[in-house]
Amino acid sequence: MKSALWLVTLLVVSSEARAGEPSVLASGLKNPESVAVGGDGRIYITSIGEFDKDGDGAVLVLDKGKAVTFATGLDDPKGIVAFQKWLFVADKNRVVKIDLMGKVDVLAAPSAFPTTPINLNDIAVDIEIGTLYVSDSGNKENKGGAIFRIHPKGKVSLITDQKRWPDLQRPNGLALDGQGHLLLLDSGSGKLHRVRISTGKAELVAEGFGHGDGIAWDMYGRLFLSDWKSGRVFGIARPGEKPAALAAKFESAADLCVDHARSRLLVPDMKAGMLTAIPAVVPGFEVDETPLPLHTEVAFPKLQWTGWKGETDAGKLNPLRPILLTHAGDGTNRVFVPTQHGVIHVFPNDQDAAKSKVFLDIEKLVTYRDDQNEEGFLGLAFHPKYKATGEFFVFYTIKKAPKKHTNILSRFRVSRDDPDRADPASEEILMRIERPFWNHDGGTICFGPDGFLYVTLGDGGAANDPFNNGQNLKSLLGKVLRIDVDRKDPGLNYAIPKDNPFIQDKGARPETWAYGLRNIWRMAFDKKTGKLWAGEVGQNLYEEINIIERGGNYGWKLRESYHPFSDGGVGVREDLIDPIWEYHHDVGKSITGGCVYRGKRLPELDGAYLYADYVTAKIWALWYDEGKKRVVANRTIADRRLPILSFGEDETGDVYLMTYSIWGQGIFRFARK
Repeated sequence: MKSALWLVTLLVVSSEARAGEPSVLASGLKNPESVAVGGDGRIYITSIGEFDKDGDGAVLVLDKGKAVTFATGLDDPKGIVAFQKWLFVADKNRVVKIDLMGKVDVLAAPSAFPTTPINLNDIAVDIEIGTLYVSDSGNKENKGGAIFRIHPKGKVSLITDQKRWPDLQRPNGLALDGQGHLLLLDSGSGKLHRVRISTGKAELVAEGFGHGDGIAWDMYGRLFLSDWKSGRVFGIARPGEKPAALAAKFESAADLCVDHARSRLLVPDMKAGMLTAIPAVVPGFEVDETPLPLHTEVAFPKLQWTGWKGETDAGKLNPLRPILLTHAGDGTNRVFVPTQHGVIHVFPNDQDAAKSKVFLDIEKLVTYRDDQNEEGFLGLAFHPKYKATGEFFVFYTIKKAPKKHTNILSRFRVSRDDPDRADPASEEILMRIERPFWNHDGGTICFGPDGFLYVTLGDGGAANDPFNNGQNLKSLLGKVLRIDVDRKDPGLNYAIPKDNPFIQDKGARPETWAYGLRNIWRMAFDKKTGKLWAGEVGQNLYEEINIIERGGNYGWKLRESYHPFSDGGVGVREDLIDPIWEYHHDVGKSITGGCVYRGKRLPELDGAYLYADYVTAKIWALWYDEGKKRVVANRTIADRRLPILSFGEDETGDVYLMTYSIWGQGIFRFARK
């Protein structure tokens, strides 16, 4: 957990810790102020021209290594931001909109503002809805500063100004922090503030940035800031960490941006008349992001799935949906693969395996629809002493129940005369969990090294956690649960472990192990360290990876990953655990959590947390350094552009990926190129 107040004095890294050599992209520019990467991938720069001379300002574009004129007739263009097929520019006392042909239209004229702007400076955009935010730095005496919101159709409203916020001096750099808050860099005080958009109320985040100018996030939660006067650029690795100075020192570092495709910062140097690129690296928090020389290949290529066809009798496609892969831990080295429809298959762990057997078929009990695909058969875990008990546990959405959306946690037993077949009549329901909506079922179940069963439940579904289940300890939803399946407490088909964190709290469900979670989609224990890893699906902007701790509050819906969520969100707080890693929705939109590799077939993956994104199909291997308490590598693995439903491990520790398939080849594994 981080300090309760992210209020720090600037840390200057000794001997200007090197983040790579700068590269000059353009020179001979006339007072370049701001830069943006357009939707077309090209780099656009605002050129003020002569100060206070109207009409000589321009937007330039880099073309074959040269900065050429793109749009003219501007006054003092400063902040620039790209959104969809347009550029938006803060131009002295108005905001203009520029199309891909360089045509300039006024979006918000001076008369559209509640008070006529003096010196519009930086501009930011909400990429979800297109709302713009612009700062007015006021006059040279630090008077008249304000922040405005601009509707996509040009309507302007005031967020805050010096009348409402007397300590505001010279508002400059702006960046969204979630959707309900702005980060504001005040160039008059050198302070970084978080501003609640709905009320204009501000809190101090960090200070010591001199004549602060620009702010920019990268796609992984790293924040970069510039100081115009000292010419320095700073990075903050994640909320709560101290700022660190990057290597390059400019004559006047203006309004920077991140070129995400090339992992670099673009920094206009106003006095030097140059645009320079430097690596987007925070000294002391370097992350290896080089691709791994691995790819995926079909596993068990000859396997035929008993009872399954890729087409229904009515001629409709019927994709195989393998929802996980696991083993019984009984020394037989068999592979168990359940489908989301409710059939568990078993077969030898042999790449030449020819046909599966049906271990258990409860498809008649399970509800699953393609248009509500977060329901169905979702979890399978074998008892740690399965060889002796013959018990395994399943989690599914039941078809017939008093409440429409009900999850079931059940115990089953293997049949007495066939180790490859379970007894369907042996079902013992341990828990019924009713949910208000069809999505966010969670559904991962797994045994910890302590022998207890861990169960993850989503927040109940819909959006915005409407019943605040994540923070409500009286609800099982939005939680990780921990129960004892070998004993029974009065009135329960399971027992509560005596060391569960909330067992003495009368206002909490004693099953709760951790809370403040939106919808963990897959969690797994690291066999070596015993740490519980979880991929947490985000809502608006961010996906995250958490290491689940006893009694931990992971912030939902107060926070989405590192950021305040919506209007009621909060910043860094001591009682909230932030993730170890995040990625923005420009990278991927739905994380599929995996597991830490402890197999022997690919030793180069040892200790890597393997995960993917369901929407973009990207796959990564992430290494976390326990001593440094940070991620040190997040390396991509070549993918096949197939949505990853889940990950799984066999008895040897090798890791597999699952995807849906109409051909039956729904299981993949990692291989060297």
